[in-house]
Amino acid sequence: MKDIAAPLGIGAALGVIMLANILEGGSPASLFLLPPLLLVFGGTLCVAVAGGTVADAKNAVASVKRALFGKVATSADVVPVVVSLSDAARREGMLALESRVEEIDDPFLVKGVTLAVDGTDPEELREILEGELHAKKAVDKHSAKFFTDAGGYAPTIGIVGTVMSLVHVLENLADPGALGHSIAAAFLATLWGVLSANVLWLPIAARLKRLSELECNRMELVIEGIAAIQAGANPRIVAQKLQSLLPPQEQLEAAA
Repeated sequence: MKDIAAPLGIGAALGVIMLANILEGGSPASLFLLPPLLLVFGGTLCVAVAGGTVADAKNAVASVKRALFGKVATSADVVPVVVSLSDAARREGMLALESRVEEIDDPFLVKGVTLAVDGTDPEELREILEGELHAKKAVDKHSAKFFTDAGGYAPTIGIVGTVMSLVHVLENLADPGALGHSIAAAFLATLWGVLSANVLWLPIAARLKRLSELECNRMELVIEGIAAIQAGANPRIVAQKLQSLLPPQEQLEAAA
């Protein structure tokens, strides 16, 4: 399910900031000067890359699209699928699930069912699936950390830019007529540093953490469902167990 909270929230925040600037008599064009933008965004991304590995940076950049436009994972729709598989396995045996794999659109659930059909030991199967879950958590954690770090670096980089600009202002005190514009431009670096941190980098990091949490919750539900299927549990018990693991709102959706 697609969720536009991130682009909507970030876009609205930028719109409010620009509107406030206009109401105060400012011009939006005056905020977009190349030197402070280059310093803040370029410098922030460079030091964020320096804080990790090249692989971390690549994964982080690739995760931006996911953060802004990616689907939000839900767990409620997994319950009826797993219950149906449990009922089929209980009535016809585990091999009966082999023909149903193609109907499942969740790769993680497909992997679990395939391993179960192949006769994988329940403990080994759980270890395999939990290993994949932990690997995903690690990758998602580093992607979110990249933007959290960027949110910490950006304001400081902005201050560096302001100090640099003020040095140039002091070097040109002989031209009083240009001081006002020069000082205003100097503080743009601080503005963009604070703005980018709180309107862009930190919200993206928070979004990635939330998406990861929802996706991992779904994977954990799948693991418990596969374990119940292998144990030959009653489908009704499987349904109740999985529904108890859902968030309150999704419990209502699953029961409906």
